[in-house]
Amino acid sequence: MKTLIVYFSAEGTTATLAEKLAKEIIADVYEIRPQKLYTKSDLNWKNPLSRCNKEKIGRKDVPVEGTVDSFEAYDEVLIGFPIWYACAPNVVNTFCKAYDWTGKKVALFATSGGSGIGKTKEKLQPYVNGAEIVDAVRVADLEELKAWAESL
Repeated sequence: MKTLIVYFSAEGTTATLAEKLAKEIIADVYEIRPQKLYTKSDLNWKNPLSRCNKEKIGRKDVPVEGTVDSFEAYDEVLIGFPIWYACAPNVVNTFCKAYDWTGKKVALFATSGGSGIGKTKEKLQPYVNGAEIVDAVRVADLEELKAWAESL
């Protein structure tokens, strides 16, 4: 089985875990990058006018930079991201809409300063049409993430 780990990381936490996990389980890795990177003020969820709030409330697509080469070659895709508003950030949704997920096994892992995984799996499912999301977890460290990935 060929595995790809894709991730979006706003402040580096998810990136660190995803990159380390890729080395541990011998998977390819791809960073989801918005065309316009987020600034610290963009991420200030306490400000109702911040970019992250406008995107989520407006259900806006967030243009993504680049594409995954040979996406069709992967059987399993692990998607990592920070929890935003009890789900994946819109940039993850936009990324997912660009690919054919038919027949792929998908699992989600999220980092968070305090929020749980909530209904993240259900909310992301429409964006990975044709795939089965087999699990979704919130993780705190590499050991927890590795154990989860190996159990899939």
